[in-house]
Amino acid sequence: MEITEQRQNRILTWLTEDTGLSPLQVENTTALLREGATVPFIARYRKERTGELDEVQIRLIEDRLAYFTELEERKLTVLKTIEEQGKLVPELAARIEAVREKTILEDLYLPYKPKRRTKAMIARERGLEPLADRILEQDAGEKSLEGAALPFVDPQKDIEDVAAALEGAGHILAERLSEDPEARANVRRHTWEQGVFCAKLTPDQDVNTSKFQMYEDYREPLKDIPSHRMLAMRRGEKEEVLRLSLEAPEDEILHILRGRLVRGESVFRPFLEEVAFDAYRRLLAPSIEVELRLEARRKADDTAIEVFADNLKNLLLSPPAGGKRVLGVDPGLRTGSKLATVSETGRFLEHATIYPHTGGNRVAQAGKDLLRLIATHRIEMIAIGNGTASREMEQFVRDALKESGLSMPVVMVNEAGASVYSASDIAREEFPDLDITIRGAISIARRLQDPLAELVKIDPKSIGVGQYQHDVNQGRLKKALESVVESCVNYVGVDLNTASHALLNYVSGIGESLARAIVRHRDENGSFTSRKKLLAVPRFGAKAFEQSAGFLRIRSGENPLDNTAVHPERYALVKRMADDLGCTVGDLIEHSERLDGIDLESYATEEAGLPTLRDIVGEIKKPGRDPREEFRTVQFREDIREMQDLREGLLLPGIITNVTAFGAFVDIGVHQDGLVHISHLANRFIKDPNEVVKVGDIVQVKILSVDLPRRRIALSMKEAAPGGADQKKPAPARETKKNAADPRAWEKAGFRVKKR
Repeated sequence: MEITEQRQNRILTWLTEDTGLSPLQVENTTALLREGATVPFIARYRKERTGELDEVQIRLIEDRLAYFTELEERKLTVLKTIEEQGKLVPELAARIEAVREKTILEDLYLPYKPKRRTKAMIARERGLEPLADRILEQDAGEKSLEGAALPFVDPQKDIEDVAAALEGAGHILAERLSEDPEARANVRRHTWEQGVFCAKLTPDQDVNTSKFQMYEDYREPLKDIPSHRMLAMRRGEKEEVLRLSLEAPEDEILHILRGRLVRGESVFRPFLEEVAFDAYRRLLAPSIEVELRLEARRKADDTAIEVFADNLKNLLLSPPAGGKRVLGVDPGLRTGSKLATVSETGRFLEHATIYPHTGGNRVAQAGKDLLRLIATHRIEMIAIGNGTASREMEQFVRDALKESGLSMPVVMVNEAGASVYSASDIAREEFPDLDITIRGAISIARRLQDPLAELVKIDPKSIGVGQYQHDVNQGRLKKALESVVESCVNYVGVDLNTASHALLNYVSGIGESLARAIVRHRDENGSFTSRKKLLAVPRFGAKAFEQSAGFLRIRSGENPLDNTAVHPERYALVKRMADDLGCTVGDLIEHSERLDGIDLESYATEEAGLPTLRDIVGEIKKPGRDPREEFRTVQFREDIREMQDLREGLLLPGIITNVTAFGAFVDIGVHQDGLVHISHLANRFIKDPNEVVKVGDIVQVKILSVDLPRRRIALSMKEAAPGGADQKKPAPARETKKNAADPRAWEKAGFRVKKR
């Protein structure tokens, strides 16, 4: 249904109140979103209209705008339904219009909502509503409850006696009370604030072996349960290992409900108190428990999705090695290790399979094949997947390089999701004639060159940086992760002439169809020499150009500004600056120090004010720059390769692979990540592990304990570097491009530790 202007204005008012932003910021941003502008485009190129809002603020407006729009649309449906029933009085309509929460709207709608046949409906059909009204009036002059009910006895209506009449009237009153918005709000509030969430192991579970051991008889205030415990208990319930329930403050709630029915002493009081009990136990309690469990689930999902999104962002923005010729290695034992070489631009060159771990003549041949590929393709870096046999392969490669007198970086690359990519439609399109294992080696090599460009080809849920990603709301998770990928891709920028359609798909304003059209046009007509030639791509119109052009880069193009984040709509402005300085745009980029003395205010307009002008100057001074951090790596200890090599007290370098609400997982080179519990991340209290670490950070850790049977490693950062755990990046041992003592930390979280 169409939202009227009055409703649109109401939404803008609520957005302003909800976000704390100015009315102008909200109005302009909302208008841009409704015009089809993307969040990255608005944040980067419409700063004057939004008052320099960042992506987080714009996405907040976007989310709340969707919520309030859905609310207003739902109101129209509710109003229409009640009006068709002939029950829409002005007071009710006004209350519905004033609502700004979906839950309250549904409470108001509940009495009028079409429902299945209930006991109260049957009682009304039998003519017992007048009796219910009479009881509710609580006339002090009434002599007895039975006397009030006697006139309604009618065997022809299946009301055989007084008891049947009272039972029917009680059902009517109980339903009315359960559908009263204020009563529901009271029950909901008290249950949320004082309710206790309970978990028990099902009778057939062995408490000593169950991974949900800590939930054998577990109780915690509902409102205080952290996300990871709620998710763990939900998983246990799904696996039929746990039984969950919610204990509410029943006595307090019943006191409130009775107060809504009973007006004083009368013959009706005991009956009405029983009605309140029935309304709560039979109707309200089950309904509110479902609501609050859903609300608790939503909150837990929100936190888990936020953690996943943060980890994904940090992983996607991992520093790239850049345009190096790379040899990718997907290590293996019995089936051999797959090698693949790629060019500076990621183009596949050659592959081979070697068997360095099977003994005999194959070991010598493996060394020869490795060195031949390195020499033939002038390899500059070697990327080894961190899966099975990775440490053995790393040692083999280093030994081979040393014996041949060669020196080059050998980098361990996280291969999570590589097998998913190898079997995907994208991989089959790219390499239809190659085995999936070779595709995996190519992906590993490309991940070293540019993690972002390669990881966008994989479902984010398969990358291994989430917590309970298969348990949370999949629609909301997908939307959140796609927003993260979109933000990262547009933050970094995309090379128009080398990007895959998978990467172009996330560029502002492009999408799957146009991304494929761009690649086809590039294949058929050669490289793009200017941004404006995008308009020659079929179905690539002015709107798509406006939204995307600033995020696309062309190296050595016709216009040097095409290799910057300066939007084409501002090229004339830059030319004017260059003309005023007596040089060309190319000269201005080459000698950007000329801009140091320029008066930016003299170029300011309503559409291109100082925020945009400062961005333009920044781009001209560093054209084509990559905003990601400098590439660094970590060198694992050569004598520590398996869990059996670990000892308590050892200090080791590692890299953060996952950050959760309860701590951080660290790869220390033994094929099993260790856990730094939140209590061991820093020498100070921290509420959120993200305050101290992020995915990709290189850290120093101390081994606290090793549990070989359960493959668990407890680590500490604060004990590894007393007083230094708050330093974001302890001194690394390698170049790339941020209370574990209690082994029950894993069970408390219900976290499935990644195994390679």
